[in-house]
Amino acid sequence: MRRRDKAGGKAAKTQRHKTLKRRNATKVGRTPPATDANEKIELLERRLNEAQQQQTATADVLKVISRSPGQLEPVFKAMLENAVRICEAKFGTMFLREGDAFRAVALHNAPPAYVELRQRNPVIHPHPTSALSRSAATKQVVHIADIRLDQAYLAGAPSTVAIVETAGARTLLVVPMLKDNELVGAILIYRQEVRPFTDKHIEVLANFAAQAVIAIENTRLLNELRQRTDDLSDSLERQTATSEVLKVISSSPGELEPVFNAVLANATRICEASFGNLVLREGTSNFRAVAVHSTQGYGDRWWANPVFDLRDRPGVPLDRVVKTKQAVHVADLRTDQSYIGKDSRIVSLVEVEGARTLLVAPMLRENEVVGGIAIYRAEVRPFSDKQIELIQNFATQGVIAIENARLLNELRQSLGQQTATSEVLRVISRSATDLRPVFETIAHNSVNLCGATYGVVFRFDGEMISFVAHHNLDQAGIDAVHQMFPMRPNTRSLVGHTILKRDLLHIADVAGEPNYTSATQQALGIRTFLGVPMLRDGNPIGCIALYRREVGLFSDRQIELVKAFADQAVIAIENARLLSDLNKLNQQLEQRVADQVSEIERMSRLRRFLPPQVADLIVTSGTEKQLESHRREITALFCDLRGFTGFSESSDPEDVMALLREYHAVIGEIVNKYGGTLERYAGDGVMVVFNDPIPVDNPALQAVLMAIDMRAAIGTLIEKWRRLGHEIGFGIGVAHGFATLGTIGFEGRFDYAAIGTVSNVASRLCDEAKPGQILISPRVLMAVEDAISVEPVGEFKLKGISRPLAAYNVLSAVSAKI
Repeated sequence: MRRRDKAGGKAAKTQRHKTLKRRNATKVGRTPPATDANEKIELLERRLNEAQQQQTATADVLKVISRSPGQLEPVFKAMLENAVRICEAKFGTMFLREGDAFRAVALHNAPPAYVELRQRNPVIHPHPTSALSRSAATKQVVHIADIRLDQAYLAGAPSTVAIVETAGARTLLVVPMLKDNELVGAILIYRQEVRPFTDKHIEVLANFAAQAVIAIENTRLLNELRQRTDDLSDSLERQTATSEVLKVISSSPGELEPVFNAVLANATRICEASFGNLVLREGTSNFRAVAVHSTQGYGDRWWANPVFDLRDRPGVPLDRVVKTKQAVHVADLRTDQSYIGKDSRIVSLVEVEGARTLLVAPMLRENEVVGGIAIYRAEVRPFSDKQIELIQNFATQGVIAIENARLLNELRQSLGQQTATSEVLRVISRSATDLRPVFETIAHNSVNLCGATYGVVFRFDGEMISFVAHHNLDQAGIDAVHQMFPMRPNTRSLVGHTILKRDLLHIADVAGEPNYTSATQQALGIRTFLGVPMLRDGNPIGCIALYRREVGLFSDRQIELVKAFADQAVIAIENARLLSDLNKLNQQLEQRVADQVSEIERMSRLRRFLPPQVADLIVTSGTEKQLESHRREITALFCDLRGFTGFSESSDPEDVMALLREYHAVIGEIVNKYGGTLERYAGDGVMVVFNDPIPVDNPALQAVLMAIDMRAAIGTLIEKWRRLGHEIGFGIGVAHGFATLGTIGFEGRFDYAAIGTVSNVASRLCDEAKPGQILISPRVLMAVEDAISVEPVGEFKLKGISRPLAAYNVLSAVSAKI
């Protein structure tokens, strides 16, 4: 291989001389030695390897750029890392220009002391003689073989001395980063020994510098695109918010509350505020809160005291808005004079709600303040110009909504006459049983649409006329009408005449009609009267009376309208009557259902506290006669566990309860299977009777067969318990005879009991039974001997029984005879 001298790149003289001789030898036809061919191959391989390294590094940088769009730091780090590695440098630094200074934006493999220095002072002002300054001035590469011999080091340039003393740098290569021939930064790589970089290294570093400039430009373009996108998004968001408000305006014609809520919610959200409120002007100086967007507590405090007078609060931001008709922007409320002057609402906003920055926009109509929108931030962060412009647009939308509502209300008033009839019908449909709203609506619409002074509705029940509703009567008029009504109809009364004649009565001037005189008419100052009867099947049930205090007949159209109201009143009265009848029928039906439910609940209680057979029998028969004391021949079965007392004394309560649950579950399932009546169970003891209250053909056989099933089922459990270390057995006693049966207990809890010798015998036989035995009495044996295989076990002297009793152990059932 060829050697390179310390200057970094020139071949040694001897090597050049040998190459010359080989060339001469070739010219005279001599074959070049094999070593020359190997050197060429090695040179080609080295160049190929360098090209591959450079391509790989470029690919790595491009990958980082693609993975980190708009982020320069990872790109700079990747470039610097690859540049240091490929150029065989020890460490490197990348600087970006900031005016006449340079900021370190990336370091790779630098010694810790130098890293700490750059982190502490990332911005440098290089000495005029430094390599970085020379590269910046010439826009050329600066290559220093030994920094200690460079003029900047010898002149004591701080950054040059620092790189030598703290990082041990000796050889330096600086490549400028140029865009349109303007310096934007530089890449500096160092070696800690005196070993100049090759031309190839300089070319590689220049390529990295060009890539860095491309990355910077791409980032700038991307950031500009993002900014334009953000601006477009903001514009779209504003347009969307405006569209939402317009939708609310169109969907809530004449209703300002949803519009104000939508305006305030969008203004608060888009302007990145914490909360806000919207107020409307009332009169000269009063303002009322009509919308609040914030936490519940803030809203509650506003609604508790929504009206305030600006005359009591001079100088507050809203007062300044009213005076200037311009938006007021307070960066920090704690510095505002209204807070310093301790205005109660401003102090509460700051200290309770946490408001700091405030923006208030006026709502102007014809250059007059009609309200304002205020939004707040909980931190000191002024609103942008765009946000101020946006809230002013929202304020304009609020004013448009107010104006639209005003115009719409005027239109609605003009349509009132056309909608009065349908309004009465709606009231009738909503007040099916309460007629008062119907009559009041009829009186109200009759007066307003017919230009009357007063309107009164009367009811007639066939005997008496009653005053039920009015419109526009003052208290004196109401008292005067009450003094006259209720009354029996007579022809000297305007209303009585209308009802008795069952026809319309229309008098231009009551004062000229001596037949109709009353203190009420004089008290009310009545001149013109219109009475329209309310007829059902031709019979009068009331009257609508309209009065004017001046002389003036009602028009035919007005009379027809009152007739229509009278018909509607009749419909309402008839609907109420029919509904009342229906309600009475429903009440009767509900009472019958309640009685049935009560009976069902009673039977449910019986099933809960009595054996299922007893409860079902009572439900079926519809009587509780079966619960009364009676005497019957029965078979009684008693069973319990052997060794249970000792087990319960030595075991945890949880184990005892678990065992009993298993035991009772098995016993209960078998009792239900054989249709036995569970007379009682107490702990491990269970008593079952057969033949009461449900008759059984052979109760003794049924009891013994059940006992055999019990023995088999409990035997399986006993084997399981034995594996758990519990020595427990199971015994059964069965007896047959007469007993007295019936309910015992107290209200809320009754039991069905069997009392008699047969119960005692079954219990005593169970006591005598050994584990696994079923002991039966002689009477039981007589009833089952053809179907059951038994063995005698002798006679027992049973407690409570005067004579010894022979007992038999049941071995098995004779299946062929069952």
